[in-house]
Amino acid sequence: MTDFASAYGSRMMAALRVAGFLTLVVVLTPVHIVYRVLRPEDKFRLPQFFHRLLIALLGFRVRAHGTVASASPVLFVANHASYLDILVLATLIPAAFVAKSEVANWPLIGFLAKLQNTVFIERRAAKAHHQKSVLHEKLAAGQSLIVFPEGTSTEGLGALPFKSSLFSVIEDNAKLTVQPISITCTELDGIPMTRELRSFYSWYGDMTLLPHLWNVFKLGGFTLDVVFHSPVTANNFADRKELARYCHQQVARGIEQCLKGRNLSLPGEMLQLPVLA
Repeated sequence: MTDFASAYGSRMMAALRVAGFLTLVVVLTPVHIVYRVLRPEDKFRLPQFFHRLLIALLGFRVRAHGTVASASPVLFVANHASYLDILVLATLIPAAFVAKSEVANWPLIGFLAKLQNTVFIERRAAKAHHQKSVLHEKLAAGQSLIVFPEGTSTEGLGALPFKSSLFSVIEDNAKLTVQPISITCTELDGIPMTRELRSFYSWYGDMTLLPHLWNVFKLGGFTLDVVFHSPVTANNFADRKELARYCHQQVARGIEQCLKGRNLSLPGEMLQLPVLA
């Protein structure tokens, strides 16, 4: 992994991208704070704009397949291979991410997560009722949410079984719209992702954040395929466990199709950045 980054990565490019990232944070943060005061109902326009600028800066290419559900609110359910998934999904979906409470205290990342309107929850079993109450409150207010029900990030070659606890909100909202999403990193600078190259995008296990992030700034050039599967309604399933299994099957199938280069049944459209839709 390190040898490839040393051979093909550019320290100068990384330094310029870091400078560009910090400039975006410094310039847009006060604008965002003022905008939130003036337009509190429009929570995601500036965060979405920020993330689109950021992935353009990093050289990411995003192919979106299918259509984002138009209902309100929606529970979006996705697999999770890297913190970079958040940058990609935030460009496409005006919704709040659900993250573990520890993220709120991470340097800089926690600050940016709060600006993104992230909902922080404690995932301990003892806090299950409170977790459900917080998510239900957000959905009842019309706030769409993005959850990663694997509970951890993975290598990106498949999806771990989904934990059904994050689906407990359907018990109070049987008509809730749920949309599974598959997000897959398929190329690096036009090269199909091998298991070795996948380590540059995926962040999991005992990987440390800063060296991984530095390689992202050095390399960039990732191509991401994001598949929006057909939305479903919670009341079509017997319980949250059945819904969790269904969403897992859809997401895993989408990842498999992308990894094998199969012709997806849904059209793929290259996202034009940084223009907002």
